[in-house]
Formats: sequence, C-alpha cells, structure tokens
Amino acid sequence: MNESSWGAPPQAGDWGPPDHGPVQGAVPAGPPYDAHHAQQTRPMPVVPGAPEHGGGQEMDQGAARPSGPLFRDEPTRARPRPGEMPQNPESMPDAPQPVPPPQKKSAGRDLRAAIGVGVGLCALVAVSLFVVKAVFVGVVTVAIVVGLRELTKRLEERKGIKAPLVPLAVGGAAMIVAGYVWGSDGAWIAMALTALAILVWRMAQPPENYLRDVTAGVFAAFYVPFLATFVSMMLAADDGPWRVLTFIVITVVADTGAYAVGWRFGTHKLAPRISPGKTREGLLGAVAFAMVAGTLCMQFLIDDGTWWQGLLLGLAVSVSATLGDLGESMIKRDLGIKDMGTLLPGHGGIMDRLDSLLPTAPVVWLLLVVFVGSG
Repeated sequence: MNESSWGAPPQAGDWGPPDHGPVQGAVPAGPPYDAHHAQQTRPMPVVPGAPEHGGGQEMDQGAARPSGPLFRDEPTRARPRPGEMPQNPESMPDAPQPVPPPQKKSAGRDLRAAIGVGVGLCALVAVSLFVVKAVFVGVVTVAIVVGLRELTKRLEERKGIKAPLVPLAVGGAAMIVAGYVWGSDGAWIAMALTALAILVWRMAQPPENYLRDVTAGVFAAFYVPFLATFVSMMLAADDGPWRVLTFIVITVVADTGAYAVGWRFGTHKLAPRISPGKTREGLLGAVAFAMVAGTLCMQFLIDDGTWWQGLLLGLAVSVSATLGDLGESMIKRDLGIKDMGTLLPGHGGIMDRLDSLLPTAPVVWLLLVVFVGSG
C-alpha cells in the first residue's frame, strides 16, 4: 500500500484520544484545506473486491458486504451481470402475465366416431327391419345379450354383485322371441320363468349375499330384456316395421334435440346430482324436436295416424327418453363409472345406447295400440 493510493499513512498520534494541547513529540498538523489544491488532487482509484470504507482484516470480519445477505437467515442472491435478466421472475411484479387462450366448448366425445357408429347402426336396423322381420328379432336379441353382459360385469367389478349371466341371457332371448310370437302373454310367462331360473341358478353357490345377487338378477331381467320385448311386440303388427321405425326415429330425434339445444343454450341444470350435463333447455329441445318428429311420423308412416296424435306421442317419448337417460345415469353414478362399456366408439357400450330406448318402448307400444289398434 503506497502513499499515492490511500493518502498519508496514519501517524502514531492519530489513533490516540483527542487532545486540546500540544503534545511533546507529536507531528504538527498539516496545512489548512485549500480549494485550489483540492481541485488538483487525483481521484482515488477503485480496487475491485476492496471494501468501500478503509480498514484492515479486523474490520472486515463479520461485516456485511454489498453482495452478501444482510441477515444470517437471508438467502444469498447473486447479482445479475450487466445486460442479464434477473433469475427470479417474482421480483418483477409489473411484468405482464400471458393470458391463456379461451377454451372452446367441447362435446366431451369423439363426434366423428359417434356419427360413424350411429350411421352404421341405422343402416343395420333399416336393412334387418325391412328385409325379414326375423332378422331384426335376432339383432334385438344379440343387443340384449351384450347389454346384459355389460351390466352384470359392471355390477361385479364395482359392487361385487354376482348376477347370474347364463339364466339372464337365455331368459332374455326367450322373452324377445315369446313377445314376437305370443305377444304380451308370452313375454310375461318368459319373464316369470327367467326370474325362477335366476333363483335356482344362484343356489349352486354359497349362501352369502344370495338375496343381493338374485335381486340384482331379477332387476337386470326386467330392465333390459323385458322392456325390449315391447319392441318385438310392435314388430309383430301388420305395419310392424313402420311402428318400430317411428319408435326409433322419435327417440333418436329427442336425444339429438336435447343434446343440440342443451350444448348450445343450456345454462340451467336439470338434475345436477344425477347428470350434471343435462339442462332444462335441453329438455325443452327434446320436447320440441320429438313433437315435430312425432307429427311427421304419425302423419306419413302410420296407417290411420293423425298429426295431433304425433304431438302427444312426441311429448310422451321426450319425457320417457329423458327419464330413461337419467335412470341409467343414476346407475352409472352409483357404480362410479362413465360408460357401461367400450364396444361402440364415441358412444360407450350397448347399454349406453339403450338407456333411452328401453323405457320408451312400452310407452310407444301402448300409445300406438290406443291410437290405431294392435294391428
């Protein structure tokens, strides 16, 4: 350390206490301050890493440096280099945050797959319905057996309920055929025999949960094949294919109207605890679409049918289809599942397509019998 860099070195008397009198041996004080000489004084150079104030190592120990933390529990932060952005973005409260793009309203399913499967099912129904009636009975029977398998499988997976599938499948097929051949009497007899077969079949297993399993089996027999029997009874009439077509068209149109209107305008929930996606606006759409479809079908497809009968038929179908959809939604919510199966892409399983058709079948059959007779 030289004299030109740090000024005059401290003398021995500079570190002692102040004294008002002359001290023997002390160095005389320097000349008074002169502004002319102060202007010619060279500025003291800045040494990198040196403390801002003078002092030895004794003064540096424990002292807070400009780049260090002020307190011991404060984390050390590195100073950004010139032109470098700070590493902590939270220190810039005024920085604009990116606004997320608005999300488009989604239908929740693959619409292309759903439309493709729907068109294929309609073609299968139309060909089998108007070519040979027996072929359509076979299509209904296969759909019922697959639906029973989906329902019993879900009951066992989610609740541990073992509803016997074999007597259900055999009895369900027998109900469909009996309803087509012998009418309502044959359907009721087949239903009773199916319930008895379920009771006997379950006896081959341990008695634990016997009542629970047979109750679920009888419920499945009534819910799926017995309600579908009314479709085969409609088919047995002289104009049976047109009655079945009327039943399918009005139900599908009601579902489509509920979906389209509810998706576009729905704001008021219909039954949020059962099905949060259904709205009152969707129900009104189902009623309007179904009444229009019912009027056209009764006027042009059903012999001796009138437009006002179509209005009543459409109103009844929209209500029964909505209740049927809510009923299966209740079952799926109790089981904790979204779909009954995965057989139909974009739709779920067979039971997910039969939910509104099954409870609507007896309603349409009864109203057609009242309006135009049994045929």
